[in-house]
Amino acid sequence: MSGLATGVLMGLLGTVAMDLWAWLLARLNVAPAPNWAMPGRWLGHIPRGRVFHDDIGKADLVEGELALGWALHYGVGVIYGVIFILLAGQAWLDNPSFLPVWAFSILTIAAGWFLLQPGMGLGWAASKTPSPGKARAMGLLAHTVFAVGMWVGILTVG
Repeated sequence: MSGLATGVLMGLLGTVAMDLWAWLLARLNVAPAPNWAMPGRWLGHIPRGRVFHDDIGKADLVEGELALGWALHYGVGVIYGVIFILLAGQAWLDNPSFLPVWAFSILTIAAGWFLLQPGMGLGWAASKTPSPGKARAMGLLAHTVFAVGMWVGILTVG
């Protein structure tokens, strides 16, 4: 399998793992299920010249925002998988280990903390949420689950 295809597979499986994790947390009443319509609404406002909102829930609706949010979620996961493969290179593909995947996955939370969350009105690193520390910890845990999914991806094709 090519490096690009491996990266796509790893990103898809990492995102699926995150979704299964979110589903489990919602079923156990630990955390609410993600509402992908809100990131879709946020993305839909960017071509209109608006990146940062006080409250994305009060922003104008965007046609197809739920589908757009899901596409964003999976698209970003795939992009992360491909970027990881490009950064890790053939040496890692020949002898993959978990630590680089996990470190990269933890670093990817920066996009959520410093672009998506403030863009949706949640503040830098969820600082405007009711429990910023819990939100950050849950995000780090979700990105660890993403790493596990990516790891399963490389083990599947490796």
